[in-house]
Amino acid sequence: EKGGHYSRKRPYEESRSYSYYEHREEKRTSFSRSRTPQPPAEDEEENIDDSLVTIDTYNCDLHFKVSRDRYSGYPLTLEGFAYLWAGARATHGVIQGRVCYEMKINEEIPVKHLPSSEPDPHVVRIGWSINHSSTQLGEEAFSFGYGGTGKKSENCKFSDFGEKFGENDVIGCYIDFESGEEVEMSYSKNGVSLGVAFRTTKEALAGRALFPHVLVKNCAVEFNFGQKSQPYFPPPEGYTYIHNLEMEDKIRGTKGPGTKSECEILMMVGLPACGKTTWAVKHAEENPEKKYNILGTNAIMDKMKVMGLRRQRNYAGRWDILIQQATQCLNRLIEIAARKRRNYILDQTNVYGSARRRKMRPFEGFQRKAIVIFPTDEDLKERTLKQTNEQGKDVPDHAVLEMKANFTLPETCDFLEAVTFVELQRDEENLLKQYNEEGRKAGPPPDKRTAGRAGSEVRGGGSYQRYDNRDYSRGGYQNRSGDGGSGYRGGYSRGGYSQSRWGSSYRDGGSDSRSGYSRNQQSGGSYNRPAPYNKGGYSQGYNQGNYNQNYYGNYNQYPGYSQSYYAQQWQQYYQNQNQWNQYYSQYGSY
Repeated sequence: EKGGHYSRKRPYEESRSYSYYEHREEKRTSFSRSRTPQPPAEDEEENIDDSLVTIDTYNCDLHFKVSRDRYSGYPLTLEGFAYLWAGARATHGVIQGRVCYEMKINEEIPVKHLPSSEPDPHVVRIGWSINHSSTQLGEEAFSFGYGGTGKKSENCKFSDFGEKFGENDVIGCYIDFESGEEVEMSYSKNGVSLGVAFRTTKEALAGRALFPHVLVKNCAVEFNFGQKSQPYFPPPEGYTYIHNLEMEDKIRGTKGPGTKSECEILMMVGLPACGKTTWAVKHAEENPEKKYNILGTNAIMDKMKVMGLRRQRNYAGRWDILIQQATQCLNRLIEIAARKRRNYILDQTNVYGSARRRKMRPFEGFQRKAIVIFPTDEDLKERTLKQTNEQGKDVPDHAVLEMKANFTLPETCDFLEAVTFVELQRDEENLLKQYNEEGRKAGPPPDKRTAGRAGSEVRGGGSYQRYDNRDYSRGGYQNRSGDGGSGYRGGYSRGGYSQSRWGSSYRDGGSDSRSGYSRNQQSGGSYNRPAPYNKGGYSQGYNQGNYNQNYYGNYNQYPGYSQSYYAQQWQQYYQNQNQWNQYYSQYGSY
């Protein structure tokens, strides 16, 4: 491992993936005694004249923050978000004429917490896409992007084009529908033409409009759709800025629901590998007008791609930490999602009844539905084997057994308006009883189970309670079987506070409970509820509350942390907060 101070990984650890950490989180929230969180206040969005071409706050990723005037934006970058691409489309597209717009990279946001091995930590991809394509520009059909690495891509086919670009560069994007039956897309850099990058046909487009689209990784960008009094660089002769087109020549993208009651959230319920993600992706594709946002770690990992390829287990850094950070990102995105009027599919196991209640309560006012994937036992075993062969072992057997032991089927209630069974129907409850019995027989004796008693976990720091997963604290990875309570064998995993050291009262903290962490609470104190996500700056919820900025720099007193890469990097990271606040104050509260 990097730096040589991590112990050799055990095979058991190498097999763990995001479904496992999701299980730990779900178990932790399931047995929490804290009250169900109140629904969050809905984001207040200023009404923008619908005739204006701006960044579309509905057709963008949840972690892409749009400025008040809707002409600039930036992605969230704390912790695991720095690995993620964030995309956004414009409100209007075009189907004719010669049209252009400009994009400037205002800043490459500091991400010193990323490992030095991370390829291209700052990059922007810019271009055009159709309304119903994903936000991952250039990674599917009719999605055309030119990136700062000097590559162009469409449908995940990458090739060299133009030259590299970065901070302070201005990229001009041009589309020409008047070149016969072909549609040409070309670019310029700082006013110098780079030539034609893409060609498609009007027949292939079949009347579908192409929209300005940006995909960013740790960069703040600004658009000129033609609203500026003066362009960054004059456009080629014959081209019109999209903002200046007549209304009949601009095609409006899909508008979001007007009220929460028009939004729906579909909560997947099922054991690992049963087919939840397959169903969710298919359902979203079959209902493109609803523009479902899939909330799940699979979807998070799709946004961590490098050159269109998913990160595999040969990832240069520590895979387990990356997976934990993906889970952290998901928790934060779910919090953000509850404040936005959109349609969602929550792609997690959700087998615990109390966890379902906690997750659905913030979405009060939405149409809340459960989708139960409950195949026969034979089908489940076959799908699990297939997934293991294709992707490796996803969830340890003991975790699956515990989920089986605690699996309950959802029913319509105060937080679920409907329950749909995709495969077996409710009269097939014998299989559920079989699962419950199988899991309970495999579990530890009742007197060793501490789940359900908040705060009773492993206070001594030496022993590991087999099925007690409250040691998962926002992505951290606690000791197992005698690691002495010092965390993940020496490596600081950004949030992996051992509960044996920090006490037990997590309460209602969201995925970033550390925003309210105070060093004076080491002796069994409680985490405060997190402050609002971003009040007037780019701190994104971390430099509020009781956060001691020297905290990450003072790990030497704890075993295994003296050489921590993150302990050093986070101290530098927080020194940049002031300059972010000054620049990003225009974006308001997140």
